[in-house]
Amino acid sequence: MFRRLLHTRSGQSIAFAFDIDGVLLRGSEPIARAGQALRILNENKIPYVLLTNGGGSLEHERTQFISEKLQAQISPLQIIQCHTPFKTLVPKYKRILAVGTPSVRNVAENYGFKEVVHPNDIVRYNPDITPFSGLSPDQLQKLAKNIPDIDTVPFDAVLVFNDPRNWAGDLQIISDLLNSERGMLNTMRQQNSSISSVPIYFTCNDLLWANPYKLNRFGQGAFRKLVHTLYKSLNPGQKLSDFILGKPTKLTYDFAHHVLIDWNNKLQNSDNMDKLYDIDSNIQQILPPLGEECPNEKSPFQGNVFMVGDNPASDITGAQNYGWKSCLVKTGVYREGDKLGHLKPTMIVEDVCEAVLTALDKYHS
Repeated sequence: MFRRLLHTRSGQSIAFAFDIDGVLLRGSEPIARAGQALRILNENKIPYVLLTNGGGSLEHERTQFISEKLQAQISPLQIIQCHTPFKTLVPKYKRILAVGTPSVRNVAENYGFKEVVHPNDIVRYNPDITPFSGLSPDQLQKLAKNIPDIDTVPFDAVLVFNDPRNWAGDLQIISDLLNSERGMLNTMRQQNSSISSVPIYFTCNDLLWANPYKLNRFGQGAFRKLVHTLYKSLNPGQKLSDFILGKPTKLTYDFAHHVLIDWNNKLQNSDNMDKLYDIDSNIQQILPPLGEECPNEKSPFQGNVFMVGDNPASDITGAQNYGWKSCLVKTGVYREGDKLGHLKPTMIVEDVCEAVLTALDKYHS
């Protein structure tokens, strides 16, 4: 019924943004009917993006994995990971400290950053900088690079790509750079200020997250609190000025909205769908400067974008604050009967497929 209905309608006035974990996948396994939901949208050229606070890998690696699991075509141009907006910072910063798992070095280099330094490289350069890092010499040989000019070329920014794995060492190194003399390692500025010597960007502000353990664990939001506390201790009376990305921030929703519009333009104007989904096709993605607003009234969807998520705090809050509609599914964090407070999802449904079919039935024209 839905396919016949969709094929008789003209124009595209609806779009979707999907969280991944708890909506499309549970861990590495597909959630029932998730692939069916995406295939319905693909067959009818209805635009959607994947919007996740996860990261640590390249966009094409993540979409290829999800495509195979769900048996649905997904382009790397359709995913916004927590650090995807960092692509727009490449022209702005030359040397960056890329904080996170060892894999973020490869991500940053593929984005186009000219000089990428991981905290492990600094530990290898001088282990006394982080006496409590916990990294063994064997680990440093395997994970770190020797960078000859590490102490003679200034850093331009600190970018936290995903949750750090070596908190003690990373906190020390980040604090050193934030309070350095113009980004130079082994220096300390004399003045106190709320403006750090180099800017710092975080990609998620979740204090806690759920893993197989029965109690929630600290996330990047907890790490950020420690960075702020240390900064204030070294700069009495000053609160660190930083940048936060990820759901539910407006920065990320504006960025995702731009990506969604760009994908829609490509989708509706393409006469070769296989090329559109081919990771080797070199189709250029049009990305906005970070922070560029994307008002709903200037969007082809006029606010008719559905954020489908399982987490009220990030997915539903972000959509509600941004002016998008929202579908709260019961396949992840949310459980029926959970208190939602001031949050008012457009709909609460069993799964992502029900969200898609209900939205198309009620709102697509």
